[in-house]
Amino acid sequence: MSAVTRLRLTDYRNYETLDLAVDGRHVCLFGANGAGKTNLLEALSQLGPGRSLRSAGLGEITRAGEARSGWIVSAELSDERKLGVAAEEHARGGAKRMVRIDGAASSASDMAELIRIVWLVPAMDRVFAGGASDRRRFFDRQVMAHIPGHGRASGAYEKAMRERNMLLDQGRVDPAWLDALEARMADHGAQVMINRAHVLARLQAAIAARPEGHFPKALLGFKGPAASVAEAEGDLDTLAAELREALMDGRRRDAGAGRTLSGPHRADLTVIHVPTGAPAREASTGQQKALLIGLILASASALSGDGSGPTPLLLLDEAAAHLDADRRAALFDELCATGGQAWLTGTERFLFEAFGDRAARVEVSEGRAALCQV
Repeated sequence: MSAVTRLRLTDYRNYETLDLAVDGRHVCLFGANGAGKTNLLEALSQLGPGRSLRSAGLGEITRAGEARSGWIVSAELSDERKLGVAAEEHARGGAKRMVRIDGAASSASDMAELIRIVWLVPAMDRVFAGGASDRRRFFDRQVMAHIPGHGRASGAYEKAMRERNMLLDQGRVDPAWLDALEARMADHGAQVMINRAHVLARLQAAIAARPEGHFPKALLGFKGPAASVAEAEGDLDTLAAELREALMDGRRRDAGAGRTLSGPHRADLTVIHVPTGAPAREASTGQQKALLIGLILASASALSGDGSGPTPLLLLDEAAAHLDADRRAALFDELCATGGQAWLTGTERFLFEAFGDRAARVEVSEGRAALCQV
């Protein structure tokens, strides 16, 4: 298991400096609201690809107060690898993200091969009742944990789509320009579809392998225009050709709508609550929360079991707060069974009693975090 054994922060949110050493067990962070527990989870999430768990811009994170040049997050892993991420703010505005591995300049994609992160935060609680874009973001975050390059493919697809939309809005344009943009969209979009299909299959297998219990099983799928369905059969070239044809055929329609109406950006994740057979959006708030926890546990189990990379790091913000004692104990047991390391937050220490000596306890107060005796 590759676990975080040391976390260091400089000018990150409410932390001027922090040097927290742990022993590789799960970590339970407790303290008052606003103390900085979620800030520690967010700092760890900076070590993964894409945006952090709050989706904050790099310049929004630097500690308030005196003029500062940015922030630093560094971590040591149990396999003795050292990871670092920093944001250097520019006088003209904006910030640049810098990545280092074992002291050498590197890239986020290289770091993603060393640490794979899955998180659950309160903002995700209503993902099933929200819009399709919320569910796509949720699922694509799981895909990025399994396939680090998914973020690059998604970003390239979105960029080409924005350029295509601008050309269509201008009216009369050289068809060759549209051909080139649609070819890029098709290539990257097909990769997005393939990635989603592979991870959906992995998650469904992991869900099937999970024991029956407090966190219900789900049946996953995608729906949308034919070219955006994630489970679409065929190889990458075939999918790209189909998507390119659909984009070409839809030019007049898309120009009238002012946006692209067909493609993987229009897909919607479907989730069925297996015990009742009803769509997750129709489940109670409590059922949706339990279903969401089950999906995160399945994602972590799939990452641990695929043998293609390090075991996962799970970041669970206030996940135990609204669970009864039996469900908290079941959650902790399943976390221990995943083989990865989990960092959890809660306002009270007693919430983590069922962990016993399987987890370290860290008390968080304003800008400080101290390891406690179990």
